[in-house]
Amino acid sequence: MEKIIDENKQGQSLVLEQKEGNQRKLFIESYGCQMNFSDSEIVASILSKNGFNTTQNLEDADLVLVNTCSIRDKAEQTVRKRLEKYNAVKKINPNMKVGVLGCMAERLKSKFLEEEKIVDLVVGPDAYKDLPNLVAEVDEGRNAVNVILSKEETYGDISPVRLNSNGVTAFVSITRGCDNMCTFCVVPFTRGRERSRDPQSIMEEINDLWSKGYKEVTLLGQNVDSYLWYGGGLKKDFEKASDMQKATAVNFANLLEMCATAQPKMRFRFSTSNPQDMTLDVIEAMAKHNNICNYIHLPVQSGSNRILKEMNRQHTREEYFELIDNIKRLIPDCAISQDMISGFPTETEEDHKDTLSLMEYVKYDFGFMFAYSERPGTLAERKMEDDVPAETKKRRLEEIIVLQQKHALYRTEQHLGKVEEVLIEKESKRSDAHWSGRNSQNTVVVFPKENYQVGDFVNVKITECTSATLIGEAVGYSENN
Repeated sequence: MEKIIDENKQGQSLVLEQKEGNQRKLFIESYGCQMNFSDSEIVASILSKNGFNTTQNLEDADLVLVNTCSIRDKAEQTVRKRLEKYNAVKKINPNMKVGVLGCMAERLKSKFLEEEKIVDLVVGPDAYKDLPNLVAEVDEGRNAVNVILSKEETYGDISPVRLNSNGVTAFVSITRGCDNMCTFCVVPFTRGRERSRDPQSIMEEINDLWSKGYKEVTLLGQNVDSYLWYGGGLKKDFEKASDMQKATAVNFANLLEMCATAQPKMRFRFSTSNPQDMTLDVIEAMAKHNNICNYIHLPVQSGSNRILKEMNRQHTREEYFELIDNIKRLIPDCAISQDMISGFPTETEEDHKDTLSLMEYVKYDFGFMFAYSERPGTLAERKMEDDVPAETKKRRLEEIIVLQQKHALYRTEQHLGKVEEVLIEKESKRSDAHWSGRNSQNTVVVFPKENYQVGDFVNVKITECTSATLIGEAVGYSENN
């Protein structure tokens, strides 16, 4: 496997793995959650063994794949606009084939071929191992579709090709699917039932990344706290497992301990957590190990108990506060981020005020905030009227965003004057004389380059801040370097 260094628009060096003898070129784009980006690396690996090397030039591609998101209508519209771009290129290169992967492919299935005439290939998240067969069908002039959901597939036996990698940070998937059935969410329908990956394969991937010079891994899943390995099978079937399987089962806290202990100089993050499933032993594992970053993405969606119930969220406002209190008690400097939806069906001004007051209690470091978008096939779409006017959704969302920006600045100001460990990831977008990295709390830190390099752990004294970025000066290598 040859490695070619390329440059992206920000000037960041990217490592593209190229397999000798491969004659065809794959261009792949990913949208949506981190899991989609991780899945694209699995797809690139599978196709690498079948004659494809990746390219960053759309015009050079023999096969173009777009890995899609269905979480909001805006995400789907973005994909359709990209397909228009592909169509323009395909008119110049009529031999180019176009495929749609991921959640949007699973949701629309064969309908995609009818709606988007440019599309030759539609593949759901659990069918990527069938890609060589599907590509062969397309090569023979037939459209190809495989969107069958699996109860077993975790891709634990696939070694991902790291796409657009900085050679420093990487994603490692540990679970797939979700069983929570929130009424607004399409994930259970597009990614299937929740299942966990063999911890041995996870550790092998992490150890391999360390041997290749990677310094940080993010463990990924739709709901990482639900991770449970007892020899295979769905989490819902755990009660049927043997006594031996139950005695040797590995939960998420156990997995975190395994990772932190196996690679003590590697940093670990994880995403996404679900409030109902985050247990005290996970927080204790984080507090115990310095190389588990002090950051938790903890979606809440609403501050109103009534709306949480309508959403089928399995936690209350009070239970969420208790979880926040436990995190802050055991990890005082832990950063917490949120997902928030404004304008869910039947949401009143009182419900909205509950959301704002919850935000005031937590004071999130940052967040991902959206107006409610009705998704086809969800319980909310089938059973609830989207009755909050668009202008009301927009106004409430703006109030949430303004409050979040206030809290984000409050949180970054807490770092002023402190010396914090930063892992250098890339050159700053705004200045080629500065490095950009993140601290343990997942906040971006920018500082002068001096003689440091990408991949170095550096102690940085924080001297300035915005609501999103810390600015400082390096004071030396950290002990972790």
